Amino acid sequence: MTDITYSLIPELNLLKEFDESPAGRYGFADGFEFYTYDRRDAGLVEWLGLDQEKPFLDRLIPFAQATGSGSFYALWRCDDREDLATLPVVFFGDEGDLDVVARGLRELFQLLALDDEWYLHKDEEEDEEPSAGHEEYLAWLERHFGLAAPEDADVILEAAGDEYGARFLRWLIPHVPEDIAETLREDLSAFE
Repeated sequence: MTDITYSLIPELNLLKEFDESPAGRYGFADGFEFYTYDRRDAGLVEWLGLDQEKPFLDRLIPFAQATGSGSFYALWRCDDREDLATLPVVFFGDEGDLDVVARGLRELFQLLALDDEWYLHKDEEEDEEPSAGHEEYLAWLERHFGLAAPEDADVILEAAGDEYGARFLRWLIPHVPEDIAETLREDLSAFE
C-alpha cells in the first residue's frame, strides 16, 4: 500500500489505491467513481430535501459516485463500531431510490465485481463490453479479500435490506421534511 491515505478505512484505501493504478484508472465497475472521503457536498442535503446541512448527517459518510447520473454511496454509522468497513452501505439513487445495498464494504466490492447496473435490476440482457479494468479488479478482489463476483446480487441486496433496511428508514424519517418522510414510511411498510 502507498503512503497516501484516502480514508480511515483500510479496505477503502486499498480500493482507492487500485482505482489509481494503471489497471483501475480507466474504470473497473460501471459508474463507480471515488469522491473525496466524507464529502459533505455529495448531495445528501439536496437528496434529503433539507434546506441546510444538519447534525444527523454526520452519521452518513459519502465516498463514491455509484452511477454517471448522480447516484452515490454512503456508509451509515448505525452504531459506534470501530471497524468502519463493516458499516452498512446505502445507495442514494438519482431517481429517488434509497436502499441499503450491502452490510459492509466487502459485500459492496462483490457487487462492483458484477460490472453492470445491478442496482437497477435490469430484466433484459445487454451486450456491453466490460469496464477496461474489470478483469484486473476481479483478480484484485480475489487477491486481497478472497472474494469473487456473487452469482446472484439479490442475495447480498436482500440480506442487507433485511438486516438494516427498516432500521435505516426508522432512523432517517424523523430528520427529513414531511413529504420525503411520507414516502419513506411507505417504503418502511414494505419491511413490516
